Amino acid sequence: MSEPNLNDRLLATPDINRERLDTLKKLFPDLFSNEGRLNIDELKKVVDSALVTEAERYDFRWYGKTRSKRNAFTPSRASLVFDPARSVNPDKANGNLIIEGENLEVLKLLATAYRERIKCIYIDPPYNTGKDFVYSDNFAEGQTPYWEQTGVTENGVKVDTQTDSDGRFHSNWLSMMYSRLLASKYLLTRDGFIIVSIDDAEVFNLSRLMDEAFGEENFIATLVWDKNRKNDAKFFSVGHEYMLVYAKEKLWLQEQGLVLRADKEGVDEVKEVFDKLREEHKDDWDKVRQGLLAHYATWEADDERQPLARFSKVDGKGPYRDDGNINWPGGGGPTYEILHPITKKPCKLPVSGWRYPTPVRFWEEHQKGRIVFGPDESTVPSVRTNLFDSKTQALRSVLFSYAQTATQEFQKIFDGKKVFDNPKHYEDIRKLIDYLSDEDDIILDFFAGSGSTAHAAILANSHRKFILVQFPEAISDKKSTGKRAIELGFKKVSDITIERVKRVILNAQKEAEALLPGDPQREFADFLGFKVYTLAKSNFPRVEFAPDPAKTEAENIALLEQYIREKENTFDIQFTKDKVIDEVLLKNGFMLDYTLAPCPEFAKNEVLLAKDAHKEALVCLDREIAPETVDRFKGDKQTFFICLELALDTTKKWNLKHHLSDRLNAM
Repeated sequence: MSEPNLNDRLLATPDINRERLDTLKKLFPDLFSNEGRLNIDELKKVVDSALVTEAERYDFRWYGKTRSKRNAFTPSRASLVFDPARSVNPDKANGNLIIEGENLEVLKLLATAYRERIKCIYIDPPYNTGKDFVYSDNFAEGQTPYWEQTGVTENGVKVDTQTDSDGRFHSNWLSMMYSRLLASKYLLTRDGFIIVSIDDAEVFNLSRLMDEAFGEENFIATLVWDKNRKNDAKFFSVGHEYMLVYAKEKLWLQEQGLVLRADKEGVDEVKEVFDKLREEHKDDWDKVRQGLLAHYATWEADDERQPLARFSKVDGKGPYRDDGNINWPGGGGPTYEILHPITKKPCKLPVSGWRYPTPVRFWEEHQKGRIVFGPDESTVPSVRTNLFDSKTQALRSVLFSYAQTATQEFQKIFDGKKVFDNPKHYEDIRKLIDYLSDEDDIILDFFAGSGSTAHAAILANSHRKFILVQFPEAISDKKSTGKRAIELGFKKVSDITIERVKRVILNAQKEAEALLPGDPQREFADFLGFKVYTLAKSNFPRVEFAPDPAKTEAENIALLEQYIREKENTFDIQFTKDKVIDEVLLKNGFMLDYTLAPCPEFAKNEVLLAKDAHKEALVCLDREIAPETVDRFKGDKQTFFICLELALDTTKKWNLKHHLSDRLNAM
């Protein structure tokens, strides 16, 4: 069994900084001293000396960057505590979580169990307006300093925000974002994506920040959301926001041949209109065309269906366009001779050469009806596209979404009352979730706000799971929206988050009642729920232990063992058993949708089988492990066993190590 380290004994989440150094040591052991310390001078020798000595170089720096990066990877000793009173159908949560707490600390707590498990991250972080900057990275310094700095009451409610003079600096915002982006990257699957909403004030800084955290080679797109005009603008009416999209590993996705496609908005509707017109006018294509154009004319200029209006010609195959580009992409394409079918003369060549590599391929496409010739050889042939041949397309980078509509839809959920400013429209997020994730994937939002991401995941209706994280920020009564929210009983933003998702689920279930039994949508709604967790101090007293920097790790471990014996011998484990088992399993890599089943074959101890989608282990939190329990592990070659170290004497611990080796975790 591997030797325990101080971090393990303190029940902390993985020390990512240590992992990174260990990886470097495995790859380049010559860069480390005999004592195992990184030799900076040796590392510099590996780097091109010109790069090392060059004073002027392209770099993105700000005050606090180094500390921010370190904060992202330092381990957490906190825990998450289940709140059944605020959960909704927790037995049907299926992995859906809403976590109330400081999001950097929560991301660290999720790092063991959810590492490379999240398919898509969407966040709408606080824009850098100089106000409402409430995030602090000091939870790990201890509960009291954390609460004091963040201005949180003993009930976990944030009661004030930073001042204008503090929050408006770019450095503060960049540091806050950088650590969270770095921590979240470890949670993404290899084929995962992250989407970050932002406005003009920080879009350029955010782009450079994303390049730092995720690598500029993983940039996918900058989406522009055209929302609405501002008539009171002094210079330009800026009515748009951005979403930056990055992949975890873009090159790997390309190697896998991934092609993203979304449904074309309105195709089914146009098909229905076309069929009715054809039935009415038979094969009088001119009348069918006029009727279709009249239908297109009813759409607003910024309607998402508007691109379909380019399919303005019709025949037996439906609406089509025949002005497609037949040029070879990028230039330098083949220049073989193509004779016009009527004049039998060579057609004019496309500027970049033919799109198809050989004449055989050209005529194959023509045979399929995908190439259209002009009246004579003087016109370059073009490509024909039939609307009904494909119902999918690549998602456009410019999309339309009105803020007023988002607000109105949100207010409907709260009986017409406005209790939150500027909510994101769940339909906008749904489109991205549908585009970038699949059935049963996990969607994470660690700036949850009004809960739009959970609403979007539920609306996607394909068993996607959501994890929301929201800081317990007190609702201000300085605005009418806040006053109204407080009047309705909401004290924190996270209260609104939870209530919104609760109402969405209850509404979905109510609507599903009208559907026939066996209908997939009814069955989906029947199994909707979520668990609420709150960020809290660890249940184990040992986390208060402060290592002595003047002593070696071995000496500090010995001191910690003594501290544990003194502090945890009186630890009433049974009183906090439910809380402790959540913490123990989460820090042992179990997702929070784990199940527990009793193991009656262990007669002398209460032993439970813990399982999630990826692992399983036997768990016993009794204060004493019976010899009969130890004996049952003889010859066991696969079981993982988790127990309390205080439950083992020297002999039992030695025997369990002998039986289980690295599959024993005595905490």
